[in-house]
Amino acid sequence: MIFEMMEDFAPTLPPMAGVAGLDLGTVTIGVAVSDRLLSTATPVETIKRKKFTLDAEKLLTLLTTREVAGIVLGLPRNMDGTEGPRAQATRAFARNLSQKTDLPITFWDERLSTVAAERALLEADTTRKRRAEVIDHVAAAFILQGALDRMRHLRDTT
Repeated sequence: MIFEMMEDFAPTLPPMAGVAGLDLGTVTIGVAVSDRLLSTATPVETIKRKKFTLDAEKLLTLLTTREVAGIVLGLPRNMDGTEGPRAQATRAFARNLSQKTDLPITFWDERLSTVAAERALLEADTTRKRRAEVIDHVAAAFILQGALDRMRHLRDTT
């Protein structure tokens, strides 16, 4: 099931289960996962995209292995907040993925997540080659961490 609002997504998660964050690109899918307390996002892997069926199979195998209970998909909005072709492609990916899994799916505004990931990797003095290898799953961790912080805020205010 796909949820537009984090307020609707968060209550569907079982206790003590992690969540995955995805940075969906045209060539790769960056994957990050949270701990079971939903407090920290950790970059895990970058999946090289082939075609949807193979991508979904590899992704869902990884998420099953990691015992993930939900998916946060980075939504690439334009800087003015509108949705362009990349956001529509992300929504289509979510619709197709929801046909293959019962995991709840939601979106998180990913504006500037790759910029933040790049900055963090530069500050860590990561080589250009290594940055290229890890940027997507580090960006996924930034996306997921934002969603986790929002979910924590929702828990704290209820």
